[in-house]
Formats: sequence, structure tokens, C-alpha cells
Amino acid sequence: MKQLTAVLQLIRPKQWTKNLVVFAGLMFTGSFFNLELFLRVSQAFVIFCLAAGAIYILNDIKDTESDQQHPEKKKRPLAAKKIKPRTALIVSMFLLLVSLGWSFLIAPIFFYSVLGYILLNFAYTWGLKNHVILDVFIVTCGFVIRAAAGAWIIEAPISPWLLIVTTLLALFLGFAKRRHELITMGDHATKHRKSLGEYSPELLDQFMSVVASSTIIAYSLYAFTSTTAQEYHYLMLTIPFVIYGILRYLYLVYQRNLGGAPELILLRDKPLITVILLWVLTVGFIIHLG
Repeated sequence: MKQLTAVLQLIRPKQWTKNLVVFAGLMFTGSFFNLELFLRVSQAFVIFCLAAGAIYILNDIKDTESDQQHPEKKKRPLAAKKIKPRTALIVSMFLLLVSLGWSFLIAPIFFYSVLGYILLNFAYTWGLKNHVILDVFIVTCGFVIRAAAGAWIIEAPISPWLLIVTTLLALFLGFAKRRHELITMGDHATKHRKSLGEYSPELLDQFMSVVASSTIIAYSLYAFTSTTAQEYHYLMLTIPFVIYGILRYLYLVYQRNLGGAPELILLRDKPLITVILLWVLTVGFIIHLG
């Protein structure tokens, strides 16, 4: 049971909320209640969860020593020596094979998106995460790949607005996470992540301000001028939810010193959970029932 618990901790199921981005294409094409397409995207969600779990394990294997210097990450199974690296590696390879094999059975283009996601994360783990700014862009590309894959799997056209908003929102979350790591780790920040030595709280504040504003503007333009907005005019009513969500997240970052784990914020902060649910329900009503 201890080994099983350790494995579950390794694959970080709490972070699987990030993979919900694959449902974006399904929602904004008005196909959310199409059972066949919903099941296809649900498979995509599970596949990306398995692939992400495998990547998390490989990342923990490589960063075991640096994780032991982090106040929270030192509790992870490998850093805390709750599981052997060899066992963790076997689990990771199994998850990679399952995710790639399953994705290939669904569609070639979806297989290539999963493969690209995995290779991108390999590159991130083995070097790219040490390059300032580029480290956050690589993580952002992972979100964009998943959003695009969710559209590819249902053979829907990919809206440039989907890619733009996803990119900006992921950059916002990524820079907020770097800020939290930098402030939390203090003088030991570079021992945990080399790129943190190139950042400063002031610089990251500027990055977050620019990206947060750009996200609101991009989503507002989408809600007013996109092809979807031309068909569903009331989509503009969802803009206040987006603005509140971003401002709430900024409040949590600056006033509550959160931001290091976006997936946990999405599971614990009731006001943010509420506004996300209201946004989803409103978009669903406008597009699917309006």
C-alpha cells in the first residue's frame, strides 16, 4: 500500500486539472453534448493525464536533489526516499507506452500531438527549464498542444483565438508560479531552479501585469469579434467572469502568497471555483442552448 500511495503521489493527480484544456474546442464548437465527441475528448483527457504522470516521474527522478532543498517538494516520494528510482522509472515507461499506444489507436494526428507533448517536456526536463523566459514559454506550449489536440481529435477547426487566449493564460500562470518559487526559496532559489537566478520579483510583476492585461483584452476581442461571437452575440456576457477570475488570482498571488501550485488553487479557492463554474455554465448556455 505504501508503494501504491507513493506511485499515486508521483503521478500527481491533483495537477491533472491542467489537462481539462482539451475540452475547450469541444465547448466552443457547440458539441459538448455530442456523446460520441465527448467520449473521444474524454479519452484525450485520460491519455494526457497518463503522459503527464510519466513526465512528472522523470522530472522528479532528475530533480531529486534539488527537490530536497524545496520546502514543499522535499515531501515528494523520490525526494523523501519513499520509492526507489528504478521502480519510478518502470512506472514512467509503462505510462508512456500506454499513452502513446492508446493515442495511436485513436488518430495519427492525435498521436503526433501526444508525442510532441512528451518530447517537448523531455527537452524541458533535460535543459530548457534552465533558460530564463524560455522555461515558461515551453510550459505554455504544452497547454497550447493540449488545447489543439482537443480540437484535432474531434476534427474541428482550430480557432486562432483559442491558441492566443490559451497562450496568454498559461504565461500568466507560469510567471505567477516563478514568482512564488523565487520568493519562497529566497537565497536558495537557484539551487532549486537555475533560471530563477535570472528573475526578480519586480521583473515577474511586470511580466504578470502585461500578460494579465493582454489576456483580458484578447478574450474580450474574441467575445466581440470572433466567428463564434458573430453567431452567439451574448458571448460578451462572459467577459466579467474572466476579468474577475484573473483579478482573483492576482489577489491570491499578492495577498495570500499563493501561485506556486495553480492546480491546488483551482481545487481549493471557493470564489475562483465559483466564477469558473459560472463561466462554464454561461458559455454552455449561450452556445449550446442559446
